[in-house]
Amino acid sequence: MSAESTRDYFEKAVPELIREKAAVLGEIDAIYEFQITGDSGGTWTLRLKMENAGVEEGASDAADCTIIMEDQAFIKMVNGDISPQLAFLNGQLKVTGNMGLALKLTNLFN
Repeated sequence: MSAESTRDYFEKAVPELIREKAAVLGEIDAIYEFQITGDSGGTWTLRLKMENAGVEEGASDAADCTIIMEDQAFIKMVNGDISPQLAFLNGQLKVTGNMGLALKLTNLFN
């Protein structure tokens, strides 16, 4: 599913991915915060835990890993126009917290 905006992605695509790939949640078992800057940005919390998976708008006090990106780069990444690795190397994607957990997101988004 391609996304036209960050809100579109977090409200439509992410819940669908969580339902489709519920089996990988046990492998991930973490809470992520996405801080998306820019005109169509915002902050979303993504809980990828077997017992409590979901996404909600807003920050989390319990995030294990925080992903920071500009909105246009984020949309390009989730639409497959740029890889997460290239976005990271180019400084378009920043990670705070557990870097290993950032890598585990590919299990959900691929």
